[in-house]
Amino acid sequence: MEHAKPLPSYLVQRYQGWKATTYEQNQPWYRHLGAQGQHPRAMIISCCDSRVHVTAIFGADQGEFFIHRNIANLVPPFAPDGDYHGTSAAVEYAVGALKVAHLIVLGHSQCGGVQGCIDMCEGQAPHLEAKDSFVGRWMSMLKPRYEKVAGIENAEDKARSFEKQAVLVSLENLLTFPFVQERVEAGDLSLHGLWHNIGEGGLECFNPETEEFDPL
Repeated sequence: MEHAKPLPSYLVQRYQGWKATTYEQNQPWYRHLGAQGQHPRAMIISCCDSRVHVTAIFGADQGEFFIHRNIANLVPPFAPDGDYHGTSAAVEYAVGALKVAHLIVLGHSQCGGVQGCIDMCEGQAPHLEAKDSFVGRWMSMLKPRYEKVAGIENAEDKARSFEKQAVLVSLENLLTFPFVQERVEAGDLSLHGLWHNIGEGGLECFNPETEEFDPL
């Protein structure tokens, strides 16, 4: 693989600093994790956005969360069609093999993927409409929900509402997976929808009784 290059020096230095401090001070714990395998209590499906730091938000250590990240924290509907399904495979492994007790979908403010979907729905993103746009095809699963926010005039309010719709779409699609629905109905798996305000450090949780996102 001639195009693969050595790791940038600043990352090498950061790794060496971690190895000499955090790892060195917690060797027994890391050796335990390495020997015993993973037993996370929850799976979190979040966005790829570099500003969304899931473990920092919850003060989590290694081994606590099984984390899957993709554009706009979306879960596609159950579709055993033989194609590649990275998100579906992650859900299957978390629920079937790891037996997580909680499945959490975490959306966030200023989501570029969600904004791209808004732009597509409003005819302002021809590059995302192109057949060779992976982002555009991925975000198309959210397009049917645009009608719920189309009437919102303020751009920021529209984006925030649509970001929360992305969370709800994912929760609904999770229930199309038979193995998810089975465990939810059995009472040993719970689904949770969250939305994170990056700039304000806020976290809101979907309340199924009011169908609103309530601040935590």
